Amino acid sequence: MTPAEVTIRPVERADLLSVLRIERECFSDPWPYDAFERLIDEPAFLVAEREGAVVGYVVADITPNAGRDIGHIKDLAVHPDARGRGIGRALLRAGLARLRAAGAAVVKLEVREGNDPARSLYATEGFEPVRRAKRYYRDGEDALVLVVDLAEWAHGG
Repeated sequence: MTPAEVTIRPVERADLLSVLRIERECFSDPWPYDAFERLIDEPAFLVAEREGAVVGYVVADITPNAGRDIGHIKDLAVHPDARGRGIGRALLRAGLARLRAAGAAVVKLEVREGNDPARSLYATEGFEPVRRAKRYYRDGEDALVLVVDLAEWAHGG
């Protein structure tokens, strides 16, 4: 499976159970169904679909901020069986493009300090650490808060 074999599209209500299954497969402290349901209309809640099955998703929203709106990638996951094929990168890029089109100037996210694959992906897309959030996760692990300027990202850094 390559990104070319995957369609990235806005989430539909019918996708939420698939999204929830992937969430539970990927994270030790998964979001509940209603968290996804509340975000269904956000500009960058996208799914990656292959042969009719959801294989990954990104959830992001925008907060107004005095003319320099802030996008926030809240969740990004790819089913373990579909990893290593560029789907996470394709979802991230599609989400960033949607946030930019919706008016975000910068995008932030939180990532587990120990999640090297995710940190590497974000770094290659131009995200830079701005601070550490101590004990951010329920298990006590710190998060790194990363930020990317969308104008710079859109022009290749």
